[in-house]
Order: sequence, then structure tokens, then C-alpha cells
Amino acid sequence: MKLTEISGNVNEWFGGNGPLGDVVISSRVRLARNLAGHKFLAACSIAEKAEILKLLKDVVMGLELGDEAFYIGIDKMPVLERRFLVERHLISQHHAFGKGPRGAVISRREFFTAMINEEDHLRLQVLKAGCQLPGCIEQINRIDDAIEKQVEYAFNPKYGYLTACPTNVGTGIRVSLMLHLPALKITGQIEKFLNAAKAMGLAVRGLFGEGTEAAGDFYQLSNQITLGVSEQDVIAGFEKTIIPEIVEYEHIARKHLLLHDASLLDDKISRALALLKNAHLISSQEAIFLLSHIRLGLNMHEHQGATTPAIQRLYSIGCDGSDAESANRLSIATINRLFLLTLPAHLQLNYGKELDSTHRDALRAQIIRSALNG
Repeated sequence: MKLTEISGNVNEWFGGNGPLGDVVISSRVRLARNLAGHKFLAACSIAEKAEILKLLKDVVMGLELGDEAFYIGIDKMPVLERRFLVERHLISQHHAFGKGPRGAVISRREFFTAMINEEDHLRLQVLKAGCQLPGCIEQINRIDDAIEKQVEYAFNPKYGYLTACPTNVGTGIRVSLMLHLPALKITGQIEKFLNAAKAMGLAVRGLFGEGTEAAGDFYQLSNQITLGVSEQDVIAGFEKTIIPEIVEYEHIARKHLLLHDASLLDDKISRALALLKNAHLISSQEAIFLLSHIRLGLNMHEHQGATTPAIQRLYSIGCDGSDAESANRLSIATINRLFLLTLPAHLQLNYGKELDSTHRDALRAQIIRSALNG
């Protein structure tokens, strides 16, 4: 399958319509697994890596996923296409730019990826929109069980699943949620969130995972402990305590903005809207930052019933003048689409060739102007 078949669309988990979707963009569960009888990848020869790749590719491609799956040889892909898959959250940076034979099996609706020869022999991930961790764990366990019927995993009765990185030993599970926390950032409370997450043994990363900075007030929150805890304990901790508290803090910060700093809120939204509607050059980082403020305004109206002059202006965009509830009205789905499709690799893949930064910035500005000016 050609990547251009999916590059012009938004995947189903980024639609903005999942549970608690105003704050929780997506839920992801990832499992790390290795094959018994094989060395960890760092000690593998090229020939052994190729053997592992072929074995796991055949097994995973034979699974019943409830969706068409396709295989991609990551080591044979052009760099631009690898960057696209990273932007799409379908593979990791490590997988994209690693060494040796490696590949990925991806479901067409993009809710599932199997990364083969990433850091471990196999990294499985399931993604869903909003806060849907039980659904993620149920689906990934079903897939994992089906694979384990055909291969033997490296497992120790005392320590659990054995992994290349000691922090994944045990269950091998990584639970990750992508969060949009603009109000905590605007009100100066984001450091409290980061410190609290660290105190709870959680990792906070940027939009594209480990080693990346937060962009547009998006953060990825994940567990760091896998040894000595069950999958159920990890999921329950997120579901019952961690996520409800973070969502509540963000909602309180949004109410504070509305009640005590409405002028600041309106200024952020108005400036963002003016720049996005008129700019002729805009970088990826700036676009994400400004679109984040537009998304905040739309979500505050939809979920908190907030109405300010700037938020009202957002709801006039795209209307035909006869129906305030026009289907053409600016929506969260439109903003999410702009977030994704104006990322550098998406832009270039959809344009059909690589572009220098100035031409990317011009094309990005053109796409956003067109969407916001009708």
C-alpha cells in the first residue's frame, strides 16, 4: 500500500471525539516482547535480525485484526516516508532511524502497529480516540495472546517478560495518553503538573515521544514502572486516579480563565486566529502553538458552554450566514486535521516532493488560510 493513500486523511484515533476528548486526545497501550532462543537486538547479527523479522512478519500478517493490514520494510523506506510514520504515531523515532532489518505491520485504520526489530524484537501498540484504556488493553491482549500461540516469548517466572531495557521488564506494558493542556500552560500551572507526574513515577514527553519537546501544549503521559505491577493495576491507576485528576485540573484552569482572565483568553484566541488567517509563512511549531489556542476556544464552548467575543468569532468561520449550526462551521475535527496535515512530512508527502523550510512554511500557511477563510 502507498502511504499517500492515508496521508491526506486524519486517522480515527485523532478525530477528537473520544471520551474526555477535550483534554485526552488519545490512549495508547504498547507491549514489549522478545523471542526465546534469540539474543536481544543489540547483540544480534544482521542475519539473525533478518530471521526474526521474517518470522514475526509472517505471524503478525496472518492475524485476524478485524481490519486490513499492510507491511512496510522500514529499513528500505525513503527518509521522508519514515518521518511521516513518526508524525502519524505509527512507529517510533528509534524504529524509524535504527539500524538493520526492521519493519512494521500496520492496520489500515491505524489503530494497530507491530514494530518488528525496534528496541525489542516486537513492539505492539493499540491506539484509540480519547480516554479508552480498557478497550486498548482488551484489544492488545487478544492480539498478544494470538501471537504467543505461535511463538515462544522470552519469559522468566520471577521477573516476567524479558526486555532490552530494564524499565520494561515485567509486564512489558507502556500506557500512554496524549493530553492537551493549554489552560494549565496559560495560567502558569504546567510545572505543577510536571512535578506531580514525576512524583507519581510517570514520564512526561513531547508530542512525538521520547526526546521531543511539548508542542502546542500537547504532552504524552506514560507509566515508568512495569516490574512488580500487573497490567490491571497500571490501567486502574490511570483510569481511576491519574486521568480524572488531570482532566479536572485542566477544567478548573479553563474556568479560571473564563471567570478571571477572559481578556487574556480572548487575546490568545484572537491573536491566533488573526495570524492563522493572514500569515503567508508559518513554521510547524508556530502552527501547532496557534492551532492549540483555537482548539481551546472551540472545546471551551463545546464542553464548558463558554462564550466570549473571540470564541463567538470562531463560530462565525465557515458559516454560510443563514444557519449558525451549519455543517461547514469550524470544528475540532477541522483543527485536528490542520494539526496533522501541516506537519513537515505530511506536507511534503502530499505535495509530492521534498521542500526546503521556506517553501514548507509557505505551503503550510496557504493550507491553513484556505481552511479558515473559506
